[in-house]
Amino acid sequence: MNPTLRSAVTTVSLVLSLAAAMAQAQEAAWPQKTYYRYQDVDGQRIFYREAGDAKAPALLLLHGFPTTSHAYRELIPLLSGRYHVIAPDYLGSGHSAKPDPDAAPYTFDRLAASVTGLTEALGIGRYVIYMHDFGGPVGMRVMLAHPERVRGIVVQNANAYLEGLGAGREAFFRKAHDDRSPEMVATLTARLGHDAIAGTQYLRDVKGREDAISPDTWASDLDFLQGDAEKKIQVQLFQDYWSNIEAYPKWQAFLREHQPPTLVVWGRNDPVFIAPGAEAYRRDIPRAEVHLLDAGHFAVEEKPVEIAEHITGFMERLPR
Repeated sequence: MNPTLRSAVTTVSLVLSLAAAMAQAQEAAWPQKTYYRYQDVDGQRIFYREAGDAKAPALLLLHGFPTTSHAYRELIPLLSGRYHVIAPDYLGSGHSAKPDPDAAPYTFDRLAASVTGLTEALGIGRYVIYMHDFGGPVGMRVMLAHPERVRGIVVQNANAYLEGLGAGREAFFRKAHDDRSPEMVATLTARLGHDAIAGTQYLRDVKGREDAISPDTWASDLDFLQGDAEKKIQVQLFQDYWSNIEAYPKWQAFLREHQPPTLVVWGRNDPVFIAPGAEAYRRDIPRAEVHLLDAGHFAVEEKPVEIAEHITGFMERLPR
């Protein structure tokens, strides 16, 4: 066969194969039942939601602040017909155990160790990690500990670059770390009240379209933030957040070295973790797939179907 013709035939075949794979990926799949389970991890009871065939490719959904795995209640059914989906509540959050924060402070290292322990206890050898907000620093630590287990990453308003921090964010996290005065602790604790979580968190980015956000979101979060110890856990994580900013260069070096397949689905209306933070992933992972969605910080609340479509296409393109 003529070399030019052979090349053309090969190109057409590849395009048709990709089109067929994409069409198959977007076919509707009935959701599987979501189960609500507990697993002992290092002596602590960790809650997690699980759905889908355990033999299917695994997706580990890591939530942000002030949420729990409840954040993924709409996304899980959209993915569970194809994938094995696991969404834990972190140690100290939601339905998981909340050991005394005075006995051992809560840090992102501690949360990541618990998540890694959960995957090991469940026998999940390889997985794609979905990271939102706090899920970024948790997920990056999980990846650094075991890069061989990570098939890819999905980044949803989970920052790893200074240019992704909105106005005043860097100074805020530095002050939260350095200033341990009662006045600063009171300021951080105030971020855990109804008006702060409902208005400043969930409804801030959806002015004029508040009906996109279920009031169950902040009702669920606030229910888990009633006690002083529960509030102190979140304050300690605010205080530890500066360790993540200090780790950005290490995370970026890891991404450059390992080049994990990367999908970024970022709510571009987020004033806290801003859109340049999404684009920045391409600096270290040139082949990263980046989508800026017409959504805010809690994009998975606003655009679960759109995000699921992107994830499905991404998952189907990953090497088996």
